[in-house]
Amino acid sequence: MSDNAVLQRILKEAEQIRDKVLRGEKPSMRFPLRNLSNVRFDPKEGKFKIGRKSKERTLSVATVKTFAQSLKMIALAKRLIETDDIATKREAYYVAKGWAEEVRFGEQVESDGVLDDVEALFSVNREQLGFVPEEKGGEVAGNLVVYDQDRDTGAELAIDCTRFGSGAYSIPISVEHLRFESSAKFVLAIETAGMFQRLAKHNYWRTAECILISMGGVPTRATRRFIRRMSEELDIEVYAFVDCDPYGICNIYRTLKVGSGNAAHINEAFCVPKARYLGVTPYDIENYNLPTHGMTEVDIKRIDDALKNDPFIQYHLSWQQALEHLKSGGRRAEQQAFAVHDLNHVIDTYLPDKLAAVGDFLP
Repeated sequence: MSDNAVLQRILKEAEQIRDKVLRGEKPSMRFPLRNLSNVRFDPKEGKFKIGRKSKERTLSVATVKTFAQSLKMIALAKRLIETDDIATKREAYYVAKGWAEEVRFGEQVESDGVLDDVEALFSVNREQLGFVPEEKGGEVAGNLVVYDQDRDTGAELAIDCTRFGSGAYSIPISVEHLRFESSAKFVLAIETAGMFQRLAKHNYWRTAECILISMGGVPTRATRRFIRRMSEELDIEVYAFVDCDPYGICNIYRTLKVGSGNAAHINEAFCVPKARYLGVTPYDIENYNLPTHGMTEVDIKRIDDALKNDPFIQYHLSWQQALEHLKSGGRRAEQQAFAVHDLNHVIDTYLPDKLAAVGDFLP
């Protein structure tokens, strides 16, 4: 959506509120509920979709502060769009410190919540409102040319991700203006920076004819959007390589593939339905005789929550079985566990084994 289209949405909402006030009516704003209870998994589109449940914020004695904060945040977004500027969520919190004392936020968690509501109100991602994340995106190495723009001249710049020496290309906080060129066969999205560094150091991308991306845990929105755009525009497969634990499966991989419940209103842009789970799987623990760690109470709770509440897990019997298998074994394994056999066992044995049986990947 163009900046002008977003700006028009903001102006329309503001005019409706103003008109109600002038008519002596209570102004209100309606926001979609952002949690798993209002999300369904759409197998045809391969993503979480927001449901019909919503909450209405009406101006009253009890809500006057939050209502005013929402309007002030919308006004800030309008200014950012009109001036072609940006603000991090932390900066937005400090901007609010300059507001009248009655509408200031006590903690950043409050301003973050209001910003998330504003994002949902207009059904756009917050980057389109001028708000950018604090954290940078992931790192990239391999068979990919990224075309960016020179900040001063606007001229197009070709960035070859095979030519960073011992480093890697860093995904910027905004990726909408980029375009891509590649002859790679697939993208390998990797949970840990350490495993990414091992594969990049040994130029695994050249051997496997792929693109390596370090997610660094749950991937940032910029990283997910970057992968999503590559997936579609290059028509390329995406394989996820994460730790075999409930967090790696139910948070990192699930968020990459189908999105999150809290951000279901924008999953269209940030999830990667093509993504498939390469590993590490619960079955790999036995098949590759991996050293493990005991499951914690938090791990068990995460599995139970996923089995009971996660629409994606509930749709796929194979994932239910895998999580039950992991839970019954009581052990979890990390990507780096393959080093028990050899430092490069993952390169020489595990990944070739996996890639020879892509059809067996978990969904």
